Amino acid sequence: MTTMTDPPQESFRPSMLLNDTRYRSYTFQFIALIVLIGAIAYLMSNLFANLEDQGLNISYDFLGEPAGYGIAQNLVEYDSQDSHMRAALIGILNTLLVAFLACVTATILGVIAGVLRLSNNWLVAKLMSAYVEAFRNVPVLIWILVINTIVISMPGPRAYRGDTPEVEMFMGIIAYTNRGIYIPAPTWGPGSLLVVLTFFASIAAIIWYRRYAVKQLYDHGRDLPTFLPSLAIFFIPTILMYFIMGRPIGVDVPALQGFNFQGGTQIGRPLIALWLALSIYTGAFIAENVRAGIQAVSQGQTEAAASLGLRPNRVMNLVVLPQALRVIIPPLISQFLNITKNSSLAIAVGYEDITATLGGITLNQTGRAIECILLLMLFYLTISLLISAVMNVYNNSVSLKER
Repeated sequence: MTTMTDPPQESFRPSMLLNDTRYRSYTFQFIALIVLIGAIAYLMSNLFANLEDQGLNISYDFLGEPAGYGIAQNLVEYDSQDSHMRAALIGILNTLLVAFLACVTATILGVIAGVLRLSNNWLVAKLMSAYVEAFRNVPVLIWILVINTIVISMPGPRAYRGDTPEVEMFMGIIAYTNRGIYIPAPTWGPGSLLVVLTFFASIAAIIWYRRYAVKQLYDHGRDLPTFLPSLAIFFIPTILMYFIMGRPIGVDVPALQGFNFQGGTQIGRPLIALWLALSIYTGAFIAENVRAGIQAVSQGQTEAAASLGLRPNRVMNLVVLPQALRVIIPPLISQFLNITKNSSLAIAVGYEDITATLGGITLNQTGRAIECILLLMLFYLTISLLISAVMNVYNNSVSLKER
């Protein structure tokens, strides 16, 4: 009787690093890593040698020095005597603000345009096609300048003066001028925090209820209403808390005083131009991603859902879009990254983002080009990786789960 035994293991030899396929790939990767490290070390040593020859050194002490310049658009308090670090922080907040607003607006525009491109209405489909082709094939910088020109052509504040003004405020509370748009601002009193927390709790409750309604439909075939209950959950708890706490939140309405509007909140012209341009431009690309994702879903899925008696909007929300998201989300991540990086074009319209502050005025005043550019690269790298990480988590949650 014979027994089967494993063949004896061959002892490791240095020649196996090239001849054995089990180790060859690791060998080449290690060699490539060594070459890359050597190239980076050579470039860095060359940089430091050149700086030493010119009597320069890399230092970030300039971040503590007074900036000496003003910033029109700021989310936190800032004065020209604040440090360059403070000015850079203002630029970072401005960049994050326009990137967030543009991502939200571009997503809404893209989803609407992508769905309407597949409309059975010939006119609507052609209009959306024209929008997509017009904005995708013109550089975003051109659209920034075009929209900025449109905003500049708006009436000035003095057009609102007099007993018979040339222009009246929209709904009596919003003024649109060539300096920007003035909107009401909230005023916070004692107890306003509870009202705000109630508002966010209502949003969380709406999300939970809509998920519960979908689960009931899938598990038991019960088609629960979602629109009216969502409206009730959104408004009623917050309004009740608002009156219970004694109306702690007021409204500061902008009013024309002298040569400009005072009060409220001003959305500056550069922010409007950059925000709208990035939103409309990127929305055209997102529309194509949405259209491709919807068309990737089998027509049989739609027909099967319709045969069960589901209305067209329910078919889109419950059957088509959940499956289309698996195709839409990966390219959508790239579009969000493009919005964040394209926001660096803000300097074309005078919007003080991180590129205009740290990479522009601070760089010119201090002469610390290498330090400023390195910090800029670090910021955009960090924010891009964070966006990718968050969107990849969401992408994994909607991806197809295999057994």
